Amino acid sequence: MTSSLRLLSPVTLGPYKLPNRIVMGPLTRNRAINVSRSSGETAINVPHQLNVTYYSQRASAGLIISEATQVSPQGQGYPMTPGIHSPEQIEGWRAITDAVHERGGHMFLQLWHVGRISHPDLQPGGALPVAPSAIAPEGMASTFEGEKPFVTPRALETNEIPGIVEQFRQGAKNALAAGFDGVEVHSANGYLLDQFLQDGSNHRTDQYGGSIENRARLLMEVLEAVTQVWGADRVGVRLSPSGTFSNMSDSNSEALFTYVVKALNQFGLAYLHLVEPRVDGNVTLEANSTRMTSGFFRPMFHGTLLSAGGYDRDSGEAVLAAGEADLIVYGRLFIANPDLPERFAQSAELNAWDRNTFYGGGEKGYTDYPALDRQTA
Repeated sequence: MTSSLRLLSPVTLGPYKLPNRIVMGPLTRNRAINVSRSSGETAINVPHQLNVTYYSQRASAGLIISEATQVSPQGQGYPMTPGIHSPEQIEGWRAITDAVHERGGHMFLQLWHVGRISHPDLQPGGALPVAPSAIAPEGMASTFEGEKPFVTPRALETNEIPGIVEQFRQGAKNALAAGFDGVEVHSANGYLLDQFLQDGSNHRTDQYGGSIENRARLLMEVLEAVTQVWGADRVGVRLSPSGTFSNMSDSNSEALFTYVVKALNQFGLAYLHLVEPRVDGNVTLEANSTRMTSGFFRPMFHGTLLSAGGYDRDSGEAVLAAGEADLIVYGRLFIANPDLPERFAQSAELNAWDRNTFYGGGEKGYTDYPALDRQTA
């Protein structure tokens, strides 16, 4: 057993004492289901028993951050992603959090609205997706009928924006009812809150556009609402300062994210979760010249810092040793290795992931990756 690893040392996160610094990151897996209600209607995008098994298998993580979870039907951008806006969804998530807690784990829910990264096929009534401005991203949307070109979204009216804040507030309330230990506000990877931040997607001329302060206003209002529900020490936020996923861009990204990270200090959040420059969407890049790493932002943020960067054990350990982050976020390694902390402790061989089973499907590539005790039994 390798006990000297910083990754395996305990850490305080908000009110919680975590057994290690290994975080299971938010991983979209498209395995929610639809269920019939007694009224004959259908409840869509509901977590179920297969998801219970998946998350409980990984409860040895210091912290689990759930897959991105839409706060409203309008917030959906992919087939079969779970929501947190219906009673059935709350009940489904409650079964998951109970199972994780029974195994000694901690779990935050990631609150999500995709904005323009959607398609009328996924929107209530076939409506257009909403966004800060009517600017279509390049590429293809995922729908139940396969990939289709993104459409030009509808720009939100100023008087609609409080309704977006309320979607996040209600999602936070529902996450509390579902038994989570906290929530993470998803403001990264080209989704709605990130779309408001960056001037490549935000051409507004009202109080939510133009200056950096105005473009950051919606994120700050969402955080104010969510921290009123949970208390700030059980709320995190995710940013991707160098991300270009979904055609994201900003004319001065360093100034933008320096402002945002410093502004977050007013809340006293549980953590800031940063996606490193070498990760873009679900792809690890060979190189990226930008310097906006966790080390760049470390002096600016006064709280706990999580770093997601396509890490392995040694590279994660090095970031902790350098003091550039407090916890390390793992994605694909946790998909394939449900007992990742134990494997790191023993320097054990890691299972290889199967990319073909990342999105959609059933048990294969989801709950059938063997733990060490199953491999050696």
